[in-house]
Amino acid sequence: MRTPRILIGATGSGSGKTTITCALLEILKRQGKKVQAFKCGPDYIDPMFHSTVLGIPSKNLDTFFTGEKMTAELFMESAVNADISVMEGVMGLYDGLGGIRKEGSAYDLATVTDTPVILVIDAHGMGRSILPLIAGFLSYDTIHLIRGIILNRTSGAFFETIRPEIEKSFPVEVLGYFPNQKEILLESRHLGLKRPEEVEKMAELLAKTADMLEKTVDIDRLFAIAEGASELPDSDILTTTEGASELPEGSTLEKDSYGKQKVHLQKSGKRPVIAVARDEAFCFYYEDNLKALEKAGAEIVFFSPLHDGSVPKEADGLLLPGGYPELYAKELSENKTMLADIREKAELAMPIVAECGGFMYLHQTMEDTEHHVYEMAGVVPGDCFYTGKLVRFGYIELTEKESNFLPENGSIKGHEFHYFDSTANGDDCVALKPVSGKKYDCVFDKNTCFVGFPHLYYPSAPQFAENFVKKAKNYADRSEVNS
Repeated sequence: MRTPRILIGATGSGSGKTTITCALLEILKRQGKKVQAFKCGPDYIDPMFHSTVLGIPSKNLDTFFTGEKMTAELFMESAVNADISVMEGVMGLYDGLGGIRKEGSAYDLATVTDTPVILVIDAHGMGRSILPLIAGFLSYDTIHLIRGIILNRTSGAFFETIRPEIEKSFPVEVLGYFPNQKEILLESRHLGLKRPEEVEKMAELLAKTADMLEKTVDIDRLFAIAEGASELPDSDILTTTEGASELPEGSTLEKDSYGKQKVHLQKSGKRPVIAVARDEAFCFYYEDNLKALEKAGAEIVFFSPLHDGSVPKEADGLLLPGGYPELYAKELSENKTMLADIREKAELAMPIVAECGGFMYLHQTMEDTEHHVYEMAGVVPGDCFYTGKLVRFGYIELTEKESNFLPENGSIKGHEFHYFDSTANGDDCVALKPVSGKKYDCVFDKNTCFVGFPHLYYPSAPQFAENFVKKAKNYADRSEVNS
């Protein structure tokens, strides 16, 4: 299967991968190419920026979550219709699990998908020292995937001076540079970058960045490198068209404030409906998690705990993902009808899955970063508070003490990244840190409820999505009998 593709890697975090990736996506879109974007690793923010540029979902790929075979299949499933696929790496090119293992690294993803790598180097404050840096990265590239280099945060004059030195020293193409442009930097927050909606004049910034990159980087040569990627083995994956499935009779379709399909369902009685929170406060998604629920037989409808008055009436299950609820704690607390409805749904045993920010929202109270305390849904018997420091970080593998959402002895992979803690973290699951071997209890996991701080990646354990949907179908059947 011919799938033109590249991976934008870097020598370390903060080297400019996201800025250059988004600018490249914008340029390719202008050229009329059908582009599919991917993000390496457990990241929610960068895919939001990719999606803002392209207008279609960006996908996450992670070799720790899904291993070599499934990761390659997930890639091909989305890349099969694209003129070019652009993957954005994570941290430094070789930084994987625990910072010391290859799994989860951008290089491991490039290896598994046999993808050419364009290495971004932050050259600010560097001269000839760039040469041994490049030499080191190339020496670790045992299968010669690094095909091009872009120097970031440097001047055109220095680039023209150093370029011939690099090209005569190494068998790699120097594709160009990107100047130091403070006005187009994407600001940081305690968890990744700002959401695209929070960046002033986002479209204008993207246009300026793309204009600059187009002048200083050989985009045609970069595309040629992508086209030169090896053919991948044919698979059983069929060519698909996004949004091709038919809605149940009587249903309507509109766009929500994020441009995502928002379905108002006339329930067919065949497919359970899972209502997914989606707004400024709840915005952390793996696109393939939603796809896994749909593959398991669910219909997805989006709603806003911030702006709506209640859970969608057609809902048979609730998914409350992560995000930034602490930044909207006052507004969430003031939406009393929504809080009461969610509390009622929990009392009626509607299946609920909540991760991190969604878990915080279910507490009795939640503290914001200024230590103001607000009442929340009251489903979790505890209080959520701000610690001012990173409480947990990194990959985990979760097992249930008693089989509920997972099969007996099954596990699901995910990660944690939060500055908040709880007086009631739950103790129905065991989290294992894959490198250190450290274990700890977490998550409320009883009957129809699976809520806790961990972010889950459903494709690592498809039975999780299947069981969630089964529980929603059982709830729908009970509701129909009682109505």
